[in-house]
Amino acid sequence: MTPLPATRAHLRVDRQCFRDQFLEGEVSAGGYEWTFRWAFDRGELRVEPSLGRALIEDALLRFLVRADYKLEPGGDYNFTIRARF
Repeated sequence: MTPLPATRAHLRVDRQCFRDQFLEGEVSAGGYEWTFRWAFDRGELRVEPSLGRALIEDALLRFLVRADYKLEPGGDYNFTIRARF
């Protein structure tokens, strides 16, 4: 059986503000790099630049929701995306 495609993503949290309820950072995977801002009170995720955004957006949001309370500024995290970039 053919193994499922997978790409390893690296995420770094740069800023977190509980007063304004957002988390900012950088994510990279498969040679692409993006910055993100997640308004966790509204569940809104903004990813820039638009190049390759469709590749990371859903997987990143799932990771952020799942790891929500474990994420800290200055922290480095990895997660796997079930796709090959």
